[in-house]
Amino acid sequence: MPKPLVYITRKINKEWLSELAKHCRVKMNSKRTPPTRTEFLAGVKAADVLVPSLVERVDEEVFRVNPKLKIVANYAVGFDNVDLVAAKKYGIPVTNTPGDYAEAVAEHAMAFLLACSRRLVEGDNYVRSGQYKFWDPLLFLGNELRHKKLGIIGTGRIGSWLAQIAKGGFGMDILYYDVARNEDIEKKFQAKKVSLQDLLRQSDYVSVHVPLLPSTRHLLGAKEFKMMKPTAYLINTSRGPVLDERALVVALRNKTIAGAALDVFEFEPKLVAGLVKLPNVVLTPHTASATYFARRQMAEVVTANILDVLVRGQRPRNEIKDNC
Repeated sequence: MPKPLVYITRKINKEWLSELAKHCRVKMNSKRTPPTRTEFLAGVKAADVLVPSLVERVDEEVFRVNPKLKIVANYAVGFDNVDLVAAKKYGIPVTNTPGDYAEAVAEHAMAFLLACSRRLVEGDNYVRSGQYKFWDPLLFLGNELRHKKLGIIGTGRIGSWLAQIAKGGFGMDILYYDVARNEDIEKKFQAKKVSLQDLLRQSDYVSVHVPLLPSTRHLLGAKEFKMMKPTAYLINTSRGPVLDERALVVALRNKTIAGAALDVFEFEPKLVAGLVKLPNVVLTPHTASATYFARRQMAEVVTANILDVLVRGQRPRNEIKDNC
């Protein structure tokens, strides 16, 4: 009897999948580009296990194409790309890859704070374009971070780690907004819990770390941007639709806020009109968790979830429990 076939939609280092390869046949997209929808569905049809990335749409059509899938093991922490209602209807478990990626994402958010405060991207472009002719004491003046207020929206593992970096490394004052009180960061980093409105009004930097839920979609829009200081910067390494990106472009263009740094986008990978032309925004291609350690660990978690089902005959350890 042939080994089960695992279809992986994105190219991953094969060394990270060595344990999976002992028990399964692995069919992996060999291109750096994502599969077309037709290619994706063809891969699903032939597979026993599906390993999509966070941008492959795993909807009811996928489950109709192959209702005998043993598991959908999402190669991502987020799972808003998967229709959990449809998965439950077909009795197919869905997993994600929680792990020790908080540090990687928090470090990226901190890099954004530094890039914004010291205008690093603007300075880099200035030098590369040949405009740097002499030293100027007023050139690209920025801000020091010490005693500036950092407002963190969402204090799970990533938000809490950012609080540690910002307070311990840079002496920033921490405000936070969350649905639940985080006594740990209050005790360790003297963080203060405030309302979302107060956080926006008081913070010099706002960093967003919430999951994409119906309640967080467009959590920040035109009304919220107007609450922020005109000298404030907005950082987003969570999910694109948490921000109203069109409203953000207007706010940046009109200098309602000083600037922003985004690793995720509302209509990813497409950007709303005008965003790339703004000089006061830093953009990265959804790479906040892109470290060797994090990507390797994600592959190991995917492997563990798959082998739980195929080899150990048990529910996968990181099964997503929906409220359907």
